Amino acid sequence: MADTTKEKIIDLADHLIRTKGFNAFSYADISAPLAIKNAAVHYHFPTKGDLGISVIERELKNLALHIRKWEKMPEDQQLKKLIDIFQQRSKLGTICLVGSLTPDYDTLPAPMQAKVQEMCTGILQWMTQCLEKGRAQQRLHFEGEAYDRALMVLSNLLSSLLFSRVLGGSTFQRMSKQLAKDLI
Repeated sequence: MADTTKEKIIDLADHLIRTKGFNAFSYADISAPLAIKNAAVHYHFPTKGDLGISVIERELKNLALHIRKWEKMPEDQQLKKLIDIFQQRSKLGTICLVGSLTPDYDTLPAPMQAKVQEMCTGILQWMTQCLEKGRAQQRLHFEGEAYDRALMVLSNLLSSLLFSRVLGGSTFQRMSKQLAKDLI
């Protein structure tokens, strides 16, 4: 649980981005549940873009921690760990930050766009390396370029969360099961 007002603001903003979208909430949506004034939110985050950047930076740190742990595992297990993270999101009824922020990309402040690009690039680089190594070790099986397959894997996981919102919880299970079956 968050220890400081700033961390609580980031936690709630993260949740709102994943459930409503970045453009669909205001500082009032943060200040009211936390029983603080809008000025307190502005104190920590002068602009909404500053808040968005903080949410993304925290996600980048979490991703880096996961990757460091996963890189010690066989590549098929790394892929399963990534699917597990998306499955947790599905169970919570939320989507990942990439899935929430990319539709709003053109409306985001430039510094926040740069962070979204950094997040997307980092995930794709890791996934590409994982797929290349996995194929070389014969743990993963696919045709074509690893980067192209990484785009397909991540697109599949992102869309599975979106479809789950509309079609129900089993949608994620069906899509992720087929994804794993196609690669492992």
